[in-house]
Amino acid sequence: MSTVGIVGLGLIGGSMAVDLRARGYASKLVGTDRNPLNASAACRLGLVDREVSLEECVSESDLIVVSVPVSAATDMLQRILDMFKEGNYTEKVVIDVCSTKAQIAERLKYHPCRKRYVATHPMAGTEHCGPWAAMPGLFDGRACIIADQEESDASAVREVEEMYKTLNMRIVYMNSDSHDVHTAYVSHLSHVTSFALALTVLDKEKDEKHIFDLASGGFSSTVRLAKSNADMWVPILTQNHDNVLQVMDTYIEKMKAFREAVASYDEDKIRELITEANKIKKILR
Repeated sequence: MSTVGIVGLGLIGGSMAVDLRARGYASKLVGTDRNPLNASAACRLGLVDREVSLEECVSESDLIVVSVPVSAATDMLQRILDMFKEGNYTEKVVIDVCSTKAQIAERLKYHPCRKRYVATHPMAGTEHCGPWAAMPGLFDGRACIIADQEESDASAVREVEEMYKTLNMRIVYMNSDSHDVHTAYVSHLSHVTSFALALTVLDKEKDEKHIFDLASGGFSSTVRLAKSNADMWVPILTQNHDNVLQVMDTYIEKMKAFREAVASYDEDKIRELITEANKIKKILR
């Protein structure tokens, strides 16, 4: 059993804490958050045993989880690895859970303690945020990407693998650049389209007051991601902008194809597009 430090006591960090304690991986949990309300709430909710400073979090923990927006994560990881060097912490491990990886990888590439850092991305979450959103079982059955594992000590990777297996996650390995391309398709685009759909409906709702009363489950599930926090998604979309723009361009092409088919009453083309899209069922069962 290990002492785990959580830096950033929101949905992901808090949900990790819940299951790592319940499933016997963590004997003690300490946490820190730049928002005093979040830190206090995490203690009251029992997500962590104590609120501590970042320095205390690093010195007391065997494994440190950095669960902050990617805009802050790079500097935070740099600070923590600097503490590893200053304290001669050769056995401690630090991970992040960010949705983009390439810029972090480039920044930390030559740090003398780089090998004690493992880049990870658990592919799980909800549209909610804060310690109040933490929930058990969030990660069960989901994929976790470990990026650039060859850049980390084998012992550090094994420890992180054990931790994610405790969370019942299946582990996928890839490099940072591939990670950012794939997440642009499977995660980032879905959020952008949800934001755009919400804006479209909100604009139309100015004139049609009953549109939300008539919304079905299909609409609710499609637009759910539009409730996601801007502080999290602004840096994700800007840091991964090359990949996101490429995916958005492809999406716009498909939207144009649908629009042209509908505009021309071309039922055969509409059917062809829908039938082609139905092939996703072979991937998502």
